[in-house]
Amino acid sequence: MYKLLLRPILFNFDPEKVHHFTFKMIRVLSKLPLFSSMFRGLYQINDSKLEREVFGLKFKNPVGLAAGFDKDAKLFNELHDFGFGFVEIGTLTPKSQEGNPKKRLFRLKKDSAVINRMGFNNGGVEEAVKRLKKNKGVLIGGNIGKNKVTPNENAVEDYKICFEALFDYVDYFVVNVSSPNTPNLRELQDKEPLTKLLNTLQEENKKKPSEKPILLKIAPDLTDDQLMDIIDIVKDTKIAGVIATNTTISRKGLKSNITLANEKGGLSGKPLTKRSTEVIRFLSEKSNKAFPIIGVGGIHTAQDALEKLNAGASLVQLYTGFIYEGPKLIKDINKALIRKSV
Repeated sequence: MYKLLLRPILFNFDPEKVHHFTFKMIRVLSKLPLFSSMFRGLYQINDSKLEREVFGLKFKNPVGLAAGFDKDAKLFNELHDFGFGFVEIGTLTPKSQEGNPKKRLFRLKKDSAVINRMGFNNGGVEEAVKRLKKNKGVLIGGNIGKNKVTPNENAVEDYKICFEALFDYVDYFVVNVSSPNTPNLRELQDKEPLTKLLNTLQEENKKKPSEKPILLKIAPDLTDDQLMDIIDIVKDTKIAGVIATNTTISRKGLKSNITLANEKGGLSGKPLTKRSTEVIRFLSEKSNKAFPIIGVGGIHTAQDALEKLNAGASLVQLYTGFIYEGPKLIKDINKALIRKSV
């Protein structure tokens, strides 16, 4: 129904406006008991074969919603009804910020892709915490970043603020230093500043009665040498794992018109499918499966998800594939996993 009826209508309008409109509609419909139970009946699959235990957490199923969709933790309970095993909120920053000027979100229909240069637009971590207090049992990841105005030399403090504010309300953390849409952010992926950042967060983590898993989200544009550095950093800092990958700055092989394809920002969707899987496989093989990996990037079919899991991912996440394929994709992946386990 989504691809045949809803998507053709929604795709005629501005992507960011459609995103906000869709949020409002889901929220309104989910308040009606009939619709909420209908969503769960249509899309949720409860089967022990889907359960996973990864970095000490029990996941109902291995298909999650990637960060960026529910930035401000406004719809995580409702989105969980579509069958996601977990929902990652954010990226959140200490202070609210508008993000980059509009227009900043673009559909590349010929490529089944999206370019975004949102720029960590969010209402600030404290506003998200108010909503997270209303969690109805959803496993939540907290994706954290720095404010645009914070210089890199002070970035650690921003991440610490978000870590402290979210600690009691999320199940795991994701350190985002790989978005291409905040100036100079990706410089924090260099070995020295990244090690310092992760060690600082781990020190804060150890002060807690019970530690929370900390993961690192990396860019698909890293070289093999940089990926080897990531493996060393994970080992040295003893963080829980890696999310591979964020959006890409590459525009290789796009079919869309050159003006649209050359919009600044991070590219997600089908053009990222192969590269994100390559990064997963590289990290898994070169580290000898030393840490869990959440695979994300270009998952538009159940087979795409299986390939990432076969490459070494323990869990997968959707974003652009969810936009293009709808919630049926979550069910398709979980059904494929059940068939595979039989």
